[in-house]
Amino acid sequence: MDIKLNKNLHTPYYWQIADQIKRKIITGQLADGSVLPSERKLSSILGVHRNTIIRAYDTLKDADLIESRQGVGYLVSYGSSETEDLSENPRHKVNWSHAIKDEYLDMKETYDDIFVKFTEGNKISMSTGMPPAIYEEDKLGEDLASILNESAALPAYLAPYQGDTNLRQQLLAFLRTKGIKAGLGQLQVLSETNQAMDFLITALVSPGDCVIIEEPVSPDVYRAIQLAGCRYFTLPVDKDGMNCDNIESLIEKHEPKFIYVNSSYQDPTGVIMSMERRKHLLAISEKYRIPIIEEDAASELNYEDGAIPSIKSMDRNDNVIYIYSFSLTFIPGLSLALVVANERLIRSLSYLVSIRIMSINWMTQKLLGKYLADGRYYEKVEKIRKGNRQKRDVLCSYLDRATSIGVRYRKPRGGVYVWCQLPEGLNGMDVAEEATKAGITVVPGEVFYPMHNGGFDHLRLNYSYESTYWLSEGANRLVELLRTMYNRL
Repeated sequence: MDIKLNKNLHTPYYWQIADQIKRKIITGQLADGSVLPSERKLSSILGVHRNTIIRAYDTLKDADLIESRQGVGYLVSYGSSETEDLSENPRHKVNWSHAIKDEYLDMKETYDDIFVKFTEGNKISMSTGMPPAIYEEDKLGEDLASILNESAALPAYLAPYQGDTNLRQQLLAFLRTKGIKAGLGQLQVLSETNQAMDFLITALVSPGDCVIIEEPVSPDVYRAIQLAGCRYFTLPVDKDGMNCDNIESLIEKHEPKFIYVNSSYQDPTGVIMSMERRKHLLAISEKYRIPIIEEDAASELNYEDGAIPSIKSMDRNDNVIYIYSFSLTFIPGLSLALVVANERLIRSLSYLVSIRIMSINWMTQKLLGKYLADGRYYEKVEKIRKGNRQKRDVLCSYLDRATSIGVRYRKPRGGVYVWCQLPEGLNGMDVAEEATKAGITVVPGEVFYPMHNGGFDHLRLNYSYESTYWLSEGANRLVELLRTMYNRL
C-alpha cells in the first residue's frame, strides 16, 4: 500500500495514515471488501509503532470506512452498510463522516476519550487531576442557600462578562499574595483553563500561524492549537522545566505568535521551572516582543520549596499572559480560572464571553468570592497541601518497591503528578489497559506528546484525589501489576 509520511508536517502519523487510506477508499482505489495490511505488517512497512497503526485503523472504523473481522483482519466497508429498508435511501442521507471536519470527527484521540476509557466504573483513580473533597457538604449547602437568599432580589443570576465584581476584587488580593499586581481591567474570569486557552488562541492566532509549546504537554493545549489550524514547535522539558536553549533560532525562523509554558509543577512531569530559566524566558520575550502564556494551577501546592515567583510577577512590560486555575485547590467540579493580561487583550476576552457563552457560572463565582473573603479558601489550601504531601510520600514509597525491575521516577516537590518511567519492554498504553482490569486508572504517557512519538514507556500518576487508604491500595495494585507484566517479558 502506497502511503507516504511527512515528518515535517505537524500532524500525527496516525492522522496522515488514516487520511491517505480514507482518500483511497473514497476515490475507489480501495474497493469495498478490500483487505488492509495487518497492524504489524503496515507498522513494519512504514517504520512506525504498532499503536500508530491501531489508532489510524480505529479512526477509519469510527468513520464507518472499514471494519474488523476475527480471522480476516481489517476490510474496507465503504457503502456496505446500506439499509435493506427500501423506504430509506442511503443516497439521500447526509454522510456525516464526510460532512464533519476531520479534526472534529476524530474524537477518539482526545484526552477526554482516553480519560473516560480509563476511568469508567468504580475504580481507584490515579489519573484524575482533581482536588480531594474536603469541603463539608452540609456547610457547603448552607453557604449556597445563604448566597441565594442574599441575591433573592436579583432579576437574573448573571455576572458581568469580565466576571463577578466582588470575586475579581478578591482575586486581585489573592494575586498580590503571589507577587502579581494588577487592576480590575487586567483581570478576566473564565470557567476553566481550557476555555482560557481556547479564547486566547482565538484572539491571538490565525490558521497557519506558529506557536511554541513545551513537550510533554497537556493534550488539551496541543489539541486547541491543532483545531485552530496552527503550527507548533516543541521544546523539551527536563528536571528544570522547559529547556529554552534553542528557542531563539525557532523564533527567528518561524516568528511564533506566543510561547506557552506550564511553569510550576508541570503537567505531566511534575517539575518546576527554575528561576534562571524563568528569567531567561522573560528576557527572550522582551527581546523579540513575543507574548508568553504562563499556565499555573499548582504553584500553591508546594511541599518542599518556598514560593518561587511566577514569570508574571517579574513582568514589567505587560508581555506575560497569566492563567491561574482553581481546579486543584477548590471544590471538585466547580473550577474557575482567571487570566491576567494587557487591558486590550482582556477586553477581547470579555467580548468572546459575550458572544460565545454570555456569562460565567454565577453561583461558582459567588461561592469562591465568599471563601476568599472569609479566608476559608486559604485554610482549605493549606489542608490540601498537607494532605497531598503525605499522599505523595505514600505513592513514592510504593514506587520505590518497583525500582528493582526498572521503574524510575523523580519525586515531585509539589503539584499532584508523578511522571513514572516503566521497566524496559513495557508500554504505557498496555499497562493502562491492564490497570483498568485491576480496578485502577492511570494515564499513558504518549497522550502528552502531540505527535504521539514519545512517552510510550511512561505513565502519569495522580495522588491528589483519593484518600490515603485508597491511594495505598491503588499503588500496591499497580506495583504488583508491573511486576506481573515485567515477568511475562
